[in-house]
Parts: sequence; C-alpha cells; structure tokens
Amino acid sequence: MDDLSDIAEYYNTDPQHEADRLDRHQLELDLTWRYLERHLPSAAKILEIGAATGRYTLELARRGYTVTAVDLSAGLVEHCAARLAEAGLAARVRLVVADARDLSAITETDYDAVLLMGPLYHLMLEADRLLVLRQVYARLRPGGLIFSALISRYGILGDLIRNIPDWVDDPEVASFMVRGRRPDDYPPGGFRGYFARVEEIIPLHAAAGFETLTLAGVEPAISADDESYNRLAGPQRQKWLDLLEAVSAEPTLVGASRHLLYIGRRP
Repeated sequence: MDDLSDIAEYYNTDPQHEADRLDRHQLELDLTWRYLERHLPSAAKILEIGAATGRYTLELARRGYTVTAVDLSAGLVEHCAARLAEAGLAARVRLVVADARDLSAITETDYDAVLLMGPLYHLMLEADRLLVLRQVYARLRPGGLIFSALISRYGILGDLIRNIPDWVDDPEVASFMVRGRRPDDYPPGGFRGYFARVEEIIPLHAAAGFETLTLAGVEPAISADDESYNRLAGPQRQKWLDLLEAVSAEPTLVGASRHLLYIGRRP
C-alpha cells in the first residue's frame, strides 16, 4: 500500500493555503454546488471524505445536513474544527482523521450521500482508488449518491503552462503523460497526485458497483483563466454560471477541465 505520509505532511504544513484554494478557483466551487443542489435531497446524512478545512462541510452544516467529515491531514481537520466552532456548527459535524483507504472508524452504513472531493487524486495505485470506492459503497444506503472529484490528466496542462512553465523540462513529464503520475523514483515533496483520463473514470466507479448519473468538468471552457470568472459579479456572473453549467457535461469539454466531478448512485 502506498505510503501517503508525504501527502499528509504537504497539507499539514500550510492548512491556510488549502483553505484559500477555492477562493482562487471560484468556478469549481460554484459549479460543484450547482450539482450538489441538483442531486442532494433536502435532508441527508452525509459522509465527506477529503473534507480538508471544511469549505463544503460548513455550508452543508449550515443547510441542515448531518456530516461526518474525514481527512488524512490532522492539520486540516484541526483547521476545520476551529472554523466549525467559530460558526457555531460543531454539533452538526463529526470530525475524523483517517486514510480514505481505511474507513474502519466509520461504522454506519446508512449514509444518503458521500462527497469524495480529493482522495482519489492523491492515490497513485488503481487498486487503492478502487478500495476507497468499495468502502464508500458499503457505507451508502441503497439509492445513496456519490460525488467524487478527480483531476484531468490533460486539462491540468493549461494550469501548468501558465504557472509552472519550466515543468515541461522536468524528468517527470514522460511518466505523467503515460501513467498520470510521477516516476516511482521521483524525489518526495510537493503536490503528489494521480491525474486521470476521462475514459477511465466511469469504469472505475462501475467496478465498485456504482451506476453513473453524470460526469462533468467543473471548470469548463476556462482552462487556467480563473481570474476572468472571479471578476464577474451580480446577474452577469449568474448568467455565465448558467451557461457554463449547461455545457459542463459536454463530452468535447469534460477532459479540458482541470477538475472533474463524477456523480453516481448505489443501486
């Protein structure tokens, strides 16, 4: 089993950077919420794995959902706990520090929905990704929903060329393009992830027993241009969000989004 201690340390080092991430990527946040609002029942018991500093957790609790929030990083969970306490929402959320591959601390099997908003793209091995999905499946009631986030192998290139142009000279490029991850002997440190091809996502979830509802890109058509969307306000912002939501599951655009959202159901 892959050692994820470097990933936990990456997030423990600077929880505030993760807390601010969705301020930088506002379309990802807004469009993910559109899908959550479309599919979640008005009242539900939710298991959130990869809860980080609680950007979704707090809003779910505010909306009356009961949440079990899990993360690999103790630093992120501590940050989430502080935010929940400050907002007066701590009673609605159970916090657990755990590896998504070992959910033995979560014994309930009647969750209405699972949000898997990060772990899959930090698991290098397909066997580990499938292990997580099977554990999630076992904790959902029949008819329960899964929302899982992944990073697109080729959709991320716009971000790389803009923010890390020297990456193209890195020895990891060939391995990334073929395997979706760093070479096995690459030095540890920094963001270590698995970057998926669109065509593997539905079969992976199907192997765990899920029926697919949709697969969407949550940053359709903008590549790495977050700022143009972030500047929008008022009715104009809503109109653009409506338009981008309408094309978010368009097959020709899905893989060009950095972040992908799979939505499925346990039969």
